[in-house]
Amino acid sequence: MKNKASLSILSAMMIFGTIGIFRRYIPFPSSVIAFSRGAIGFAVLLVFLFVTKKGFSMEKIGKSFLPLCVSGALMGFNWILLFEAYNFTSVAAATLCYYMAPVFVIIASPLLFGEKLGTRKIFCVIGAVIGMIFVSGAAERGFGGISEIKGIFLGLGAAVLYASVVVMNKKTAEVPSFEKTVVQLGSSAAVILPYILLTEDISSLELTAKTVLLLLIVGIVHTGIAYVLYFGSIGKLSAQKAAIFSYVDPVSAIIFSAVFLDEKLSISGVAGAILILGCAFLIEKEKTK
Repeated sequence: MKNKASLSILSAMMIFGTIGIFRRYIPFPSSVIAFSRGAIGFAVLLVFLFVTKKGFSMEKIGKSFLPLCVSGALMGFNWILLFEAYNFTSVAAATLCYYMAPVFVIIASPLLFGEKLGTRKIFCVIGAVIGMIFVSGAAERGFGGISEIKGIFLGLGAAVLYASVVVMNKKTAEVPSFEKTVVQLGSSAAVILPYILLTEDISSLELTAKTVLLLLIVGIVHTGIAYVLYFGSIGKLSAQKAAIFSYVDPVSAIIFSAVFLDEKLSISGVAGAILILGCAFLIEKEKTK
């Protein structure tokens, strides 16, 4: 059973690691891709719940419905920033920026949860920030390249929003994972839709068979199927093992972007990646204790 759960969560993480590559080949605004991901993923999870006869219970959601809708909206805009980051910097750099989220949660934890920042956490935060400087390329060429820097800040913005989702999920821990995710995906699509209507010229978007296929893959595979694999196995593994598996996502993103997009990290970028992922892992390891 545990081997099957490990394989499922490993598969989910590797699927997540390829989303940046697919985004590169979709010629649509990031908001449209994020809306498609939320709407299609919402539909896939609902179908899964009813086919497996698990159903969808509003009673389990209860008073957490509004916070879940807010966190879903944050999730949607977090996707927009991340997808936009892929347009300005490498998939590897954007993904590593995104993995600063645990660091942002730690920084906010004294104010939000009254937790103390121990020496280990402080060193992890400092190490992750130094790693971020290496990944951005500032250590080698300074803060030149406006496009690259914009991508880095978009990735960090996505990390801040994802950290907010993590914090809000802590406050709705009593809601089952599938019900929680269905509400979040549905609300992300519902909030992004009016944003698209206000900011994008829908009539100028040209739907081709290739674009529709890629959007369906992002919605069905990268969201619906990946979330089913992830949430269906996460409860069957120890917290520490699940935390270790979660780092397959950024590592696979770095490898896939190097293979399929010819985006290779410099030596300082590799050092930065090790610092960020190492510090984030140490933070997760301390939390699981």
